[in-house]
Amino acid sequence: MKITRLTVFQTDLTLEHPYWLSGGRLKFETLDATFVKLDTDQGLVGWGEGTPWGHTYVPAHGPGIRAGIETMAPFLLGRDPRKTLDIERTMDLALPGHLYAKAPIDMACWDIKAHAPGLPIADLMGANFGTPAPIASSVGAKTVEETRTVLARYRDRGYIVHSVKIGGDPNRDIARIRDVEAHRPKAERILYDVNRAWTRQQALQVMRATEDLGVMYEQPCETLDDIAALRPLHAAPVSVDESLVTLQDATRIARDGLAEVFGLKLNRVGGLTRAARMRDIALAHGIDMFVMATGGSVLADTEALHLAATIPPEHLLGVWACQDMLTDDIAPGRGPRATNGHLHLADAPGLGVHPDEHLLTKVATYA
Repeated sequence: MKITRLTVFQTDLTLEHPYWLSGGRLKFETLDATFVKLDTDQGLVGWGEGTPWGHTYVPAHGPGIRAGIETMAPFLLGRDPRKTLDIERTMDLALPGHLYAKAPIDMACWDIKAHAPGLPIADLMGANFGTPAPIASSVGAKTVEETRTVLARYRDRGYIVHSVKIGGDPNRDIARIRDVEAHRPKAERILYDVNRAWTRQQALQVMRATEDLGVMYEQPCETLDDIAALRPLHAAPVSVDESLVTLQDATRIARDGLAEVFGLKLNRVGGLTRAARMRDIALAHGIDMFVMATGGSVLADTEALHLAATIPPEHLLGVWACQDMLTDDIAPGRGPRATNGHLHLADAPGLGVHPDEHLLTKVATYA
């Protein structure tokens, strides 16, 4: 089997509500989404998606994905998409780095690889625990009152896992955390996501002031060096997200005991092939996981759900589904949809969902 054509599509996905994070310094209203369609000489087709969370969140942006695909396409044509390790090596030789540009190609190859034997991707990866995955809400940085309103909206939809965005003003953060915890139902799980917005002293101030609550913080500072420096000075459990990009990052976090949780974002780490290695490192070291796309449509949500389905339920804290935050749907009626705060993986071959091409704009074809 050989790749005979790569077709690239683009669309803007509009967020239902303007979204702030990292103490309000980052605001997003639309997401620049790139979709890739791989055609093969045996008639099998695979779809992939790359949707960064805006252009200023991390070193990734929509035009960069499309430029990266243009660079890699001549080297991918004629390759067997089922040989995902060969595809990974081919992309790395054609374009060192730029993992976010490789993720949609990796997704599309896994789609084809699983379609060939008629299996869901999770089954082909070696395990499908088949349990519904709880979706983590995403509550943008807001006031105490606004936070209550947004949490109530998600609770009405059945959500029991929440990611509350904080950062910027330590006193305001402490007040919001204490208010959320005072009203949190016992069955809920809440992660306080700083998105790198704190300095070291700000992180220490908030984490020490809330030690009695036993809450968890995600990415409290910019780098792994920052997190390592603070590690002996507080008792709060930590999740690493933006600083978990490469396999080297994962091994350092595990070896040095920097975090209790991995926040695995598939687009950031380069797709399922690389994320699966990080999953195995986490399991080997007793580290729990959240699995997420960086953003995007039901395609990106479904890819994350496939990886989540390969994680034993006791180690999976939740997934994130961006679809509930969008006004645009590029695959109407298709794929797993948020149901009572959970996603259920269908027993369909491959990825299990594809977009309606008429809702996308074709921007390039390589053949």
